[in-house]
Amino acid sequence: MANSSQVTEFLLLGFSSFGELQPVLFVLFLCLYLIILSGNFTIISVIHLDRSLHRPMYFFLCVLSTSEVFYTIVILPKMLINLLSALKTLSFMGCATQMFFFLGFAVTNCLLLGVMGYDRYTAICQPLRYLVLMNWRVCGQLAASCIVSGFLISLVGTTLVFSLPFCGSNKVNHYFCDISPVIRLACAETYIHELVIFICGVLVLVVPLIFICISYGFIVHTILKIPSAEGKRKAFSTCASHLTVVIVHYGCASSVYLQPSAKYSSGKDRLVTVTYTIITPLLNPVVYSLRNKDVQLAIRKMIEKTGISLKTL
Repeated sequence: MANSSQVTEFLLLGFSSFGELQPVLFVLFLCLYLIILSGNFTIISVIHLDRSLHRPMYFFLCVLSTSEVFYTIVILPKMLINLLSALKTLSFMGCATQMFFFLGFAVTNCLLLGVMGYDRYTAICQPLRYLVLMNWRVCGQLAASCIVSGFLISLVGTTLVFSLPFCGSNKVNHYFCDISPVIRLACAETYIHELVIFICGVLVLVVPLIFICISYGFIVHTILKIPSAEGKRKAFSTCASHLTVVIVHYGCASSVYLQPSAKYSSGKDRLVTVTYTIITPLLNPVVYSLRNKDVQLAIRKMIEKTGISLKTL
């Protein structure tokens, strides 16, 4: 791959235009990164330790949180280093590797959110068959399918980008190696490559979103049939967290990836990208811990156990 290109490394411009504000951004993003890691690790630990959360809904939440952790590890450490470094370069192969893992975990997250929508549909619309439809074998197969599909699609996208020749500028107008800012640097016709990437984007973003919308259509129809207001409130509350994450994640990702690279706007798209690379992984544990009573109770139990353990030392 590298032999077919004159470019051996890329310069990530990132937040260079912010000048003296970069140390401030470093502190801000570092704090957010630590909150993301601690929040998602808390969710993973609580679900693993509390047997009452050993249910399909929380299994998929645990897989999603794990994916979110790796997703941010791929991007944020390098971004933080570049905020304090004068040399903001990344090797050709390093850029390809970053793009592959970023896309892999990003696509996995999209597919997992679709599966979580199906889980909510079966729980509310098919309650008597729920444990049969969503047994542990099925859950494992669905999670594995999301991960394998995510990285296969990522392999296609990354290969399409880095099979192009790069013989001109090596300045990536972004804080990581994303598709649009990198493919714009290619010194060859990119129409076919972009078309295939766009089709993959539609499959990853639009198809699961349509599936989620159909699932929620059935869910709302079923909930409206519940006679008691309390029953309706409980049913809606189990879906609210998932729906909040879906709206933010799909909304931001669609605005960036469902457009040609020629329409890429470095300032606007960088701001949107910050939303789904930092805010969405942060939103996931915050939303599920604040809105979900089961998770809240499990966290309280874990804190109390930790407090008792410390007292006995």
